[in-house]
Amino acid sequence: MCGLTCHGLINQSSQSQFCGAVKCVIINRKIKLIIIKWPLFSLLSAKETAAVRQACVFGNSANEALYVTHSNEFAVIGLNCSNCLGTGDSLSTIAPRALDALRGKKVASFSYGSGPHVLLATESGELYAWGHNGYSQLGNGTTNQCASPALVTTNLQGKRFKEVACGSHHSLALTTDGEVFAWGYNNCGQVGSGSTANQPSPRRVAGLLQGKAVVGVACGQTSSLALVDNGELYSWGYNGNGQLGLGNNGNQLSPCRLTALQGLCVQQVVAGYAHCLALTDEGALYAWGANTCGQLGTGNKSNQHSPVQVMAEKERVVEVAACHSTHTSAAKTQSGQVYMWGQCRGQSVVLPHLTHFVSTDDVFACVATPAVMWRLLSLETEDFMTLSQALGREFDSPETADLKFSVEGKYIYVHKAVLKIRCDHFRSMFQSHWSEDLQEVIEIEQFSFPVYRSFLHFLYTDTVELPPEDAIGLLDLATSYCENRLKRLCQQIIKRGITVDNAFTLLSAAVRYDAEDLEEFCFRFCVNHLTRVTQTAAFWQVDGAMLKEFICRASRCGAFKN
Repeated sequence: MCGLTCHGLINQSSQSQFCGAVKCVIINRKIKLIIIKWPLFSLLSAKETAAVRQACVFGNSANEALYVTHSNEFAVIGLNCSNCLGTGDSLSTIAPRALDALRGKKVASFSYGSGPHVLLATESGELYAWGHNGYSQLGNGTTNQCASPALVTTNLQGKRFKEVACGSHHSLALTTDGEVFAWGYNNCGQVGSGSTANQPSPRRVAGLLQGKAVVGVACGQTSSLALVDNGELYSWGYNGNGQLGLGNNGNQLSPCRLTALQGLCVQQVVAGYAHCLALTDEGALYAWGANTCGQLGTGNKSNQHSPVQVMAEKERVVEVAACHSTHTSAAKTQSGQVYMWGQCRGQSVVLPHLTHFVSTDDVFACVATPAVMWRLLSLETEDFMTLSQALGREFDSPETADLKFSVEGKYIYVHKAVLKIRCDHFRSMFQSHWSEDLQEVIEIEQFSFPVYRSFLHFLYTDTVELPPEDAIGLLDLATSYCENRLKRLCQQIIKRGITVDNAFTLLSAAVRYDAEDLEEFCFRFCVNHLTRVTQTAAFWQVDGAMLKEFICRASRCGAFKN
């Protein structure tokens, strides 16, 4: 029951309808509160705001925005500098205008430059560009501005793209098979072609990236970064502030490996105006480059030519954020705490400052200058009330339950109907036995109380909150009950919580429960940190067959080469 009445005059039917209306208002209000942190979106009506699924605010003054609706329609609003709205003309607009050229497309990646020019990759691998083109940053072989989204195809036959990144006036695009293409302004070598001549059309970045599988790209104003699948990081372009992380301030015309991070496995890299942040698979944060506003978080304003660890005394970091048009940095920890530093509302914050924000996106909306978005913002998880959310409050409620489980002497209260609907295991269990007697008790001996309670809670909420070690037990349960979605969630938890000390234990669990993706992840982590992993107790406590298989597999991957 909703618990809301109007002087006793709302009957059960009308109360149910009223509760539903209240839920819709709450959900739409939640979306609106997220979006209108950026002033441009206050120009949208309530109906238009509720329809937003993805959005990005960009431009030199954060005066342009693009958004995608739930029906995959594209709309833009704002100043339209250099035709960056893609509407086919140079007119500004305070009312949303449709981008018919992109209707029905699904966005995989979106980025913008300082002109601004705009790049967009679709989920089907298409690459679109429009806006400013004074340095051929649109990749069409000319310097003419493009007022509408246009496919980028020169030198790209048969290529499919999954990620894009824009510097001030240069562009990077990453293919699905791990190749990087670059074009545009190249005064400092940011295109990576080995020269400083501007590149009018896409050209593959080779050099030290030849034969490497790149999984991520990022751009500073006039510098470029590429993250390889084995955790190596490469940089090139302008280096006057040490933003390439190479230990010096000399520009580089082709990719160079950041040897200072050797032995670490980077899993995320972002670039600010002239500084960079990298996050390792162990949750360690490193920063380097310009520091005039404290954007490195080192406690001072001295530039760093090599990566230095930041927030070492804090808990594990799970996300870092920066944007090439700002001097602001942000990070989110494993428990959901959000920190900010650098240029914050005109102030220089030289150490990571704990905020009340719930996401790194909030930092850029509220304190960055300009207040742009550092990534394409997705609102897909906020757009409707799921069944699990509606039922979640009734989980483990003795008042409404008609069944209880006894695990390690503790009760968990549930509803037969929910379990039967949500889980084939229980559907089969109750098929031949559906008693009307309330408060039946089922004894569970195979699993621990935290694991089994988390499983039942998942059936109500679609969420799992367990430490990695307990997630192994839940992975065992998910495997036994053939709950594939739960199995995937457990694997995600284990990946986020992997450390040198528990890596081999988690690898053994992945092998035991036939979790192939998790097994590959844990194996790669063990290989990347081989020396330290082999010194842990977990490594020597596994059975001989498992140890032999790991050594043979690691050898085939070249882990023991000098």
